[in-house]
Amino acid sequence: MSASLLTPPVRPEFERSLEPLGGIAPVQPLPLAARIWQQAWVRKLAILAVLAALWEVVARWQDNDLLLPTFLQTAKALVEGLASGELVAKTAISLSVLLKGYLAGIFGAFVLTTLAVSTQFGRDLLSTLTSMFNPLPAIALLPLALLWFGLGQGSLVFVLIHSVLWPLALNTYAGFQSVPETLRMAGRNYGLTGIRYVLQILVPAALPSILSGLKIGWAFAWRTLIAAELVFGASSGKGGLGWYIFQNRNELYTDKVFAGLVLVILIGLAVESLGFHTLERLTVRRWGVQR
Repeated sequence: MSASLLTPPVRPEFERSLEPLGGIAPVQPLPLAARIWQQAWVRKLAILAVLAALWEVVARWQDNDLLLPTFLQTAKALVEGLASGELVAKTAISLSVLLKGYLAGIFGAFVLTTLAVSTQFGRDLLSTLTSMFNPLPAIALLPLALLWFGLGQGSLVFVLIHSVLWPLALNTYAGFQSVPETLRMAGRNYGLTGIRYVLQILVPAALPSILSGLKIGWAFAWRTLIAAELVFGASSGKGGLGWYIFQNRNELYTDKVFAGLVLVILIGLAVESLGFHTLERLTVRRWGVQR
């Protein structure tokens, strides 16, 4: 066989110059309306505006301020309550109690999940306790809390810990279980054990699940607090936003009742958008763990 057949032919190289684009820009900017609509807060504001308009239309059609005040009446009551300082004081009371119970629940969930990933007894303990207490509504423990801790913040903190502890512990443990074995082996190769192994290996890898548990725990705690304050308001005349809603319901100030409910919703939206969304953007999304 000749050498010419064994050697592949060599094709000549050449460059092809592209035609100039002329006045056409290589990247066409989006229209102003499209750029504005790409902002998440604009879309959320549009949704809220549509809901407010529907509320106003339905309330005017029903024409009964005692049952359903209009959106404008509720907004006026909300502004007046904030301006007078009454709603600000009630909100500060509620958030201070919520923060105590929420942080205590986070600490308890972290202790339980650390034991669960470290020992077999810890896994059995977490599985047994969550099976027993997670299905139990936190508000159902309020009568016992009143007997044990009396009329005060201790009872509220107790039911808040219950509402936060179990969903957060379950989500955190599920996140720990989903950590790839490669990362676990890397941590062991570096000699990490105990609390260092949990903090440096498991927590960063399981952070999406932990954040989901924090969101669920926050939602459970917030609604449990408002419901519990209704009972405390009926019992002792003290409380935060829940008591404000209960008191105005008794006095038939329906616009103030709706103003309190709207403030509860606005606080929830603020915590979700400014708190958890910012935390996700700075951690799991920045690290590429979550889309």
